[in-house]
Amino acid sequence: MGATVPALLAEPVQRINDAMRMGRIESAAAMAQQSIASATQMWGAEHPEVLQLRELAAYIAYLAGDAHRSFILSMALARIRKRQKDVRAYTNIQSAAAAWRALQDPSQGLTLGQELIALWDELIADGGPAAADTHQLDAARARMDRLAERARVLADNPYARSPHAHGQ
Repeated sequence: MGATVPALLAEPVQRINDAMRMGRIESAAAMAQQSIASATQMWGAEHPEVLQLRELAAYIAYLAGDAHRSFILSMALARIRKRQKDVRAYTNIQSAAAAWRALQDPSQGLTLGQELIALWDELIADGGPAAADTHQLDAARARMDRLAERARVLADNPYARSPHAHGQ
């Protein structure tokens, strides 16, 4: 069955990629969700091809400006791949970190950042590529400090919101 899976998904993935190229991100997202649902029903939620479709959906969410959804999808993939002892968990954690950096609400950033850092620490403890590249985790921890300060300022003065505050 493994040889037929990519062939069965080639056409939907091509349609998704075509929609993305034409700037039809919402359409691409809907097609990705439908493909994930169909593939999950046929092969299960953790089949390698389903995981690749889920990565595509996380990327589409990021492109659509839905950083929260992209983060959630990427973190779920990182957890699955960590459990499977798949080194691609590190790629998924990096995608989650990119989405996390795009979040604009400091309190949401703090909450999700704790989840991100905890899983990232687990990946480092497991060894592999995460253990060899800790500078991005250090940057995430530094961002958490900035987010905590921003959340404190907002709690003290809710009018302190700055249009330039994103990326903090």
